[in-house]
Amino acid sequence: MGSWVAPILAFAGLLLVGWLTLRLMTGNLPVPPAGPPPSGEPGGEPGGGPGARTPAPSNVVVVDPRANVPGSIVYVKGGNVWIQSDTTVRQLTRSGRATNPSWSPDGRTVLYVETTEEHGVFPALGNPRRYALDVPTLMRIAADGSGAPEPIVDGRVAIGTYTWAAWIRQPVGAPDGTIAVVSDAPNPTQSNVVVQLVDADTGTLTRPDIPEESPFGHQDPAWRADGGELLFVRNSQERGNPRGAPEIWRWSPATGRSQALTGPGYLAPAFSRDGRWIAATRTTNQGTDVVVLDAVSGSEVFRVTDDGRSFSPVWSPAGDAIAFLHQRGGIIDLRLARLDGSGPTWRVREAINLTEASALEATSRPGWFISPGQLPIPATPPPSSGSGDRSPAGPSSSRP
Repeated sequence: MGSWVAPILAFAGLLLVGWLTLRLMTGNLPVPPAGPPPSGEPGGEPGGGPGARTPAPSNVVVVDPRANVPGSIVYVKGGNVWIQSDTTVRQLTRSGRATNPSWSPDGRTVLYVETTEEHGVFPALGNPRRYALDVPTLMRIAADGSGAPEPIVDGRVAIGTYTWAAWIRQPVGAPDGTIAVVSDAPNPTQSNVVVQLVDADTGTLTRPDIPEESPFGHQDPAWRADGGELLFVRNSQERGNPRGAPEIWRWSPATGRSQALTGPGYLAPAFSRDGRWIAATRTTNQGTDVVVLDAVSGSEVFRVTDDGRSFSPVWSPAGDAIAFLHQRGGIIDLRLARLDGSGPTWRVREAINLTEASALEATSRPGWFISPGQLPIPATPPPSSGSGDRSPAGPSSSRP
């Protein structure tokens, strides 16, 4: 029996890591506050009447006719990748097993994770047992739908005579072709789910030296547009919070150094195109909201939403709007905040739904691409985060 102790403990740890990772990646979704939606919110009625909502069928995305935004936004519905351009939408994949899409920097391809059901064998209580596994594969597909999806690397794991599956989640590409993911490959019994870098040509994974607090790991990688910095969320223990406390950290590929950008309570970061600002999800006991952080100090400088139901923001590459996921009545839609002025003293000119009752996937962040010819020239280069140590910023108590 002694020879089985290590595999059994490793398996128990693997289950714990998997459970915690699932909680961290999906448990920070907004909790709808009690009562009807606010007056003036789509579906709400004067005086607070909720209005009935029925989600659209799995093969239908309902686009708001006001959704005349430039470029294209990618998201997931019904296990498939969809691309919305202006008021039209098209389905890019058909398997029903896709998640976590993101644009390549040149907009020609979309990265995503495809999951297949397979069987694995792993020891439990001294005997090999068969398990049903969800095996992820990092995929690349032409954004125009031409050609077949191309696999880059999969999560199949062989540990001696046993077979298992590693996590591969949240791929994001840098201009040099490097893809950042969160993964516990190549051996989930010896690793938490942490930031790793994938060679897009060979599929080789490399783990940078980034601190973690076991077993909480990392999530939400996000490159700056020039590839000079990677943001990610480092989860850590917090008293009374079994999901861990998310903090946004930064990592420099040039120096290999990493440091905290924020205090606890922030996740899902997204750089503005000029690198000066970061849209993020702020988590509180009241739910989740979209905020903007200063990319150098990490300070919260602007509140985009205040409804406790908004999360996973993405900047318009034009810099004048932020799209995000919004939950109401258990249905997830894509919403847009148009910004007037310049940071950090923006004003939300209007907030509209880009989709209506479309039941988008809550655990897949949206991505936004606009061709370079449609973009304004950035006024300033991306700011330097500096090399000195700083105390991370915490939640701001004031609103703009």
